[in-house]
Amino acid sequence: MSTHRQYRGPRLSPRRTISTPEGALLCDINTTPLIDVMLVLLVTLIVSLPLMTHAVTLNLPQAAPIAPNVRPEVIELSIDFDGTVAWNGATLASWQQLENNLHSEAQKIPQAHIHLFPDRLVKYGVVARVLAAAQRNRMQQIELAATARFED
Repeated sequence: MSTHRQYRGPRLSPRRTISTPEGALLCDINTTPLIDVMLVLLVTLIVSLPLMTHAVTLNLPQAAPIAPNVRPEVIELSIDFDGTVAWNGATLASWQQLENNLHSEAQKIPQAHIHLFPDRLVKYGVVARVLAAAQRNRMQQIELAATARFED
């Protein structure tokens, strides 16, 4: 009968050591699984690349070219303290007139820039109403001008 050594549990070591016949320790990493995984990833990449190179043809709308030297018109919208709106100095009679002016300006190419000059005592609701009208009519360039006068 052969004698068995007593079991002392698993040996936990960070790397596998193999003793050679000469007594020197040999520390090796088995690279075969790493190479196998790399080859599988390489084959997957090679197979999937032709699928990604197919082009999708889209018919996109073409915008009319704008001359680079054409400066857009600047519209000065001023809002007085009592809520009256002036379009380039001319007082507007109604909100509908403001809507009509904004709608006609939105159709032009290039669109006009709106410089908004609210009075510092005007209620914000009036300014918000003017901004909402500009947004509804798809105006793209709106600037609050002369904001330095609001600082105390």
